[in-house]
Amino acid sequence: MRPAPNLAAVILAAGKGNRMSTDHPKVLHEFNGKAMIHWVVDLAQELGADPVVVVVGYQHELVEAALEGRGVAFALQHPQSGTAHAVEQTRRHLIDFQGDVLVLSGDVPGLSARTLKSLIKRHRDTRSKGTMLTADVDQPKGYGRVIKDDSGHLVRVVEEKDATEHERAICEINSGIYVFDAHALFATLPLIQNNNKQNEYYLPDSLYILKEQNQVVAVEKAEHFREIQGVNTKEELRRIHEDVPH
Repeated sequence: MRPAPNLAAVILAAGKGNRMSTDHPKVLHEFNGKAMIHWVVDLAQELGADPVVVVVGYQHELVEAALEGRGVAFALQHPQSGTAHAVEQTRRHLIDFQGDVLVLSGDVPGLSARTLKSLIKRHRDTRSKGTMLTADVDQPKGYGRVIKDDSGHLVRVVEEKDATEHERAICEINSGIYVFDAHALFATLPLIQNNNKQNEYYLPDSLYILKEQNQVVAVEKAEHFREIQGVNTKEELRRIHEDVPH
């Protein structure tokens, strides 16, 4: 099921998941009989990604133990300072990699290979240096909103805490899933700044930097929001159990 050669994957799995009301690492909570992180690792490997690098942080020993023998590498993020900072921790594993890097979230267990193959195809067909997966959702609260120009091209992603009232009314959201040309990704990461209310380094900023450099960036929209829904609470995990076929 390989979409094409030269694909690596980075899986972000460093968070605690404070709203899960438990000390257990969020990505180790089970979805349909196995830990969420296992679904995401299996999907990356099903697509032929090699290497697969998992970014760990909170109780990283438990996450690493749960993935023992799965053929993945680990990068430690401490402190946790945003998604761009997380990907930066994988540099030593991927700095010499020639190809595309798929960035996934360890708490999105309902994602399908079909959707990711469409994302990768859009990225490669457009010769993009960075491509974002988005989705439409009726209630976008909590998600970064995707701002586009009149031609449908990406302008920026604004996090809810930084958004205006008008921007919060936008229903197209950033899934937190991307594919980048490896060289372009690691060239832009050091240029990202943390000028936001969270003082974090946001990965979508790589796309804006690429645009400023007159590089091609693209957007692919998932067919169903339920596929890209992340898990932040036990209620959301229960809802995904009901909504996502596996």
